[in-house]
Amino acid sequence: MSEEKYKRAARIIVKAGRLPFPVNDTLIEILKYLIDESELDFINAFKLKKSQTLEELQKTSKLSEEEILNNVESLAKKGVIFNQQSSKGIMVYRLLPLMMVGPFEYIFMQKLKYSPVEKRIAHLFKKLFDEVKDTVQSKYDVLEPVFRKFPPLDRTVPILDKTASGDEIEISVNQKLEIPEESIVTTQNVGKLIEKFDYIAVGHCFCRHHKDLLGTPCKQTGMRENCFTFGKSARYTTEQGFARLIDKNEALKILKKSEEAGLVHKAFHPHEDITKAETSICNCCEDCCATFELWREGVLPMMNWTNYLSKIDNEKCTGCGTCVEKCPTKAIHFNDDKNIAVRNAEWCIGCGVCAHFCPENAISLLEGMRKVYVPPPKLRK
Repeated sequence: MSEEKYKRAARIIVKAGRLPFPVNDTLIEILKYLIDESELDFINAFKLKKSQTLEELQKTSKLSEEEILNNVESLAKKGVIFNQQSSKGIMVYRLLPLMMVGPFEYIFMQKLKYSPVEKRIAHLFKKLFDEVKDTVQSKYDVLEPVFRKFPPLDRTVPILDKTASGDEIEISVNQKLEIPEESIVTTQNVGKLIEKFDYIAVGHCFCRHHKDLLGTPCKQTGMRENCFTFGKSARYTTEQGFARLIDKNEALKILKKSEEAGLVHKAFHPHEDITKAETSICNCCEDCCATFELWREGVLPMMNWTNYLSKIDNEKCTGCGTCVEKCPTKAIHFNDDKNIAVRNAEWCIGCGVCAHFCPENAISLLEGMRKVYVPPPKLRK
């Protein structure tokens, strides 16, 4: 009976997210670490609606107020339930997906003890990602068109001050991007983002922590505590012990240090709606960040909002290869004829890493909001 209840809970949690996680033994074992048997019936209350008020939960769960709050308190500490007030001041309880954003992020965001249990959970997530990869690759032609309909997961915030001008950049056969002449003051943009919030929290990078537990630590940086949450997300992460509150000066220092390490600022918005205030910022490296790794591994497409596009000045480019090495999406390659760098506009997420490290100042940024979609590589014929 309990095994069937775990499978039912797994289906509900998978439905709360967008990743095609298989309901299999690996997923069930992860959930057994996160959810006690006594909490499974409460998860079932979110079958039809993943965000509910206390009054709604009393009807859907058939539990008392005390029982509901006890379940919420326990599950929130494991990143399964989000419990914060809405903009109207009403307490809302939301079932979180397994990943993006849910237990995977929150478990590894807190300071780790590197216990056998934590290592086991890390390896189970890696195994589950590999199983998702098998699913996606075996059904690639069916799933890839579905992925195209998804909204971008995040928004890139570039890391430096550059200016450039251009008339019209060809993005694809059927799409053209108009880019006006603009000045982009990146550090001030990030600063203004930080200035918007009274509550700022910082936790450990869950992707790098996950890799640490797998025994494959980050090659790009030793930084760990540079994952930010804002507003009610900051209140949630600090209340549950996933992060700590910091002031704006400390936040800016951490962001600057992240830039110096060549990390990419990625901002996240509620329901992927970029018109709403940011909930968090990740500082991503190429080798650990799930966004980059799951794309390279053929699990997920690259789905990203960006307001910028890199531009290479052919007269200044010396073909040193720094930008080719640093680009996290491999959107830059060499033109063999002229031995200069060439940018692939479709793959450029506008992070500014290439411009930041270019020794000749041959790369600048153009402005113009656009959506980046790069399908996962098809690894099977």
